[in-house]
Amino acid sequence: MSTDSTPPALPETKGGLVPYLMQKDAGAASDFYKTAFGAEEVARMTAPGGTVLVHVHVYINGHSLMMNDAMPEQGFPYEKPAGYALTLIVDDIDMWFKRAVEAGCTVATAVDTMFWGDRYGEVIDPFGIRWSMNEPAKRG
Repeated sequence: MSTDSTPPALPETKGGLVPYLMQKDAGAASDFYKTAFGAEEVARMTAPGGTVLVHVHVYINGHSLMMNDAMPEQGFPYEKPAGYALTLIVDDIDMWFKRAVEAGCTVATAVDTMFWGDRYGEVIDPFGIRWSMNEPAKRG
């Protein structure tokens, strides 16, 4: 066992507020987000024994999203996602929305121009996470 207490180098955290999701299967979620949202996985750490993911870090649309597997034996049981959405501000909502749906997301709100002027839509991924997509109106 190493006595070196220097922590491993970690990738840059992008964004001032970083969502951290507890998933049933953080590895599968990360793999899915690569296809659905163009994510880039930049870190993956397992607990001793190598089966539980204690940290997964991805970049989506230039920002960090972090997640881990639920760990009921540690007091962190899986809970069904509810009461929030992750919002992507995008410049081509049609492309983002189509890619997410083709990857396996369910349409919750079809893309439309909303009363505030932006184009907006929502999908739910196979892990129960609601993703809002917003393409700001060209204001001038």
